[in-house]
Amino acid sequence: MMIRALLLATALTTTPALAQMPEKAIPPKAETKPAPKQGEMAKAMLKDAQGKDVGEVTFEQAPTGVLVKGSLMGLPAGEHAIHIHETGKCEAPEFKTAGGHFNPTKKAHGILSPKGKHEGDLPNLHVEQDGNVKFDFFATGSKVKAMFDKDGSAVVVHAKQDDYHSDPAGDAGGRIACGVVEK
Repeated sequence: MMIRALLLATALTTTPALAQMPEKAIPPKAETKPAPKQGEMAKAMLKDAQGKDVGEVTFEQAPTGVLVKGSLMGLPAGEHAIHIHETGKCEAPEFKTAGGHFNPTKKAHGILSPKGKHEGDLPNLHVEQDGNVKFDFFATGSKVKAMFDKDGSAVVVHAKQDDYHSDPAGDAGGRIACGVVEK
């Protein structure tokens, strides 16, 4: 419930309200880039530090961002950050080879940061006592295609929750699971 409320608030504060602007205030039509290929898909199969499968995260391109869905298991109960990281490499046990957060626009970290957010910043996960979590959320402005740059991307689950503002990584703690994003 909290994730959905946060996503709604983010969408409402980051989407221009052109319908409320006087006609003279509407900016002239700028050159438009081709829309991302709707329906383009990618996925990441995540493993923990011992190499055990912990589930899958999928990405589906939509006209204004990416729908992120996942089903994970065997994680510690509680709140955990999940991010897209800049390098498609997941060497256990610390997964530092995944690099920092995916951030092609060079913004500050954090959904709540006035100078943010990284494209790899995603809402926290709430893992139930049984170690399982299913989720879906929308990453506004992201593109599936962008995750496939020269060194790829990875999905990382962290030991702690993201505080949504501390730069560069939200004080999210160590990396407990990782998966390379693949087509």
